[in-house]
Amino acid sequence: MPAAPAPWPVAVIGSGNIGTDLMIKILRGSGTLTMGAMVGIDPTSDGLARARRLGIATTADGVDGLLALPEFADIKLVFDATSATAHQANWARLEPTGVRVLDLTPAAVGPYCVPVVNLDTHLDAPNLNMVTCGGQATVPIAAAVAQVAPVAYAEIVSSIAARSAGPGTRANIDEFTETTSRALREVAGAQRSKAVIVLNPAEPPLLMRNTVYCLIEGDCDHAAIETSIVAMAEKVHAYVPGYRLKQKVQFDVYGPENPLHIPHTGKFTGTKVTVMLEVTGAADYLPAYAGNLDIMTSAAVAAAERIAQHAQCAQTPAGAAR
Repeated sequence: MPAAPAPWPVAVIGSGNIGTDLMIKILRGSGTLTMGAMVGIDPTSDGLARARRLGIATTADGVDGLLALPEFADIKLVFDATSATAHQANWARLEPTGVRVLDLTPAAVGPYCVPVVNLDTHLDAPNLNMVTCGGQATVPIAAAVAQVAPVAYAEIVSSIAARSAGPGTRANIDEFTETTSRALREVAGAQRSKAVIVLNPAEPPLLMRNTVYCLIEGDCDHAAIETSIVAMAEKVHAYVPGYRLKQKVQFDVYGPENPLHIPHTGKFTGTKVTVMLEVTGAADYLPAYAGNLDIMTSAAVAAAERIAQHAQCAQTPAGAAR
């Protein structure tokens, strides 16, 4: 039998909550990926400390430090778990090296990637954007509806525990809403869209909850839409085990006699589809309430493993592509 492909060495930039959870998932993963380096800017961060204890190469000098590490010569892919602003600078330094990048910030430099919807279209992209935690949870559902009937409008509300929102998340609220809304159009296929995020300060912290609203003009097949949504939720559940529909899909029909009034656009007749989701975290790093962190890192690892498998199947000559 042929030998199994060697694991892809990867680096994680950002030693905060997301980066540390990524490292743990990679170490516990399928063996397709292996940790090559952990990068941060705070030498006292828990993420760097854990990496050092595990014998992983580390640097607290950011991307410049990563480029200076001897281990960088073997790195095939870099996860950027910093912030939208930082990613712009990081990509400027990484792009000339030819290394692949998966961006977990809302910077949206490269094409949007939601694994169950469009990953196969972008397997060779040098820089893939993983949208947002809310996008990873809700874009698949909007896409499932759009597979059956055109979505005139999609709106999502993501509620996450305030305790699970680190400095990067809090600094990127505007980018979150803009990037998620845009992904609802560009990836899911909605004609118009809106995204809202709520940082819930409740104690004890609540699980991540997401509500997806889709408006479909005219008549549509409710059973076919529900079947499509359930199938899509099962696909996401395959790599995010805590992802589930909170209750049955709801359908509200508005006819000429009882139209739905929408501010700025007027009367709507058709069907409103409402989907309620819950995401329980795997508790690899933060507790189970941090489903927002878990769905983002799980999606990124699933995407990276698929990219690595694609490259290995193509039998890229050593040194021809990073």
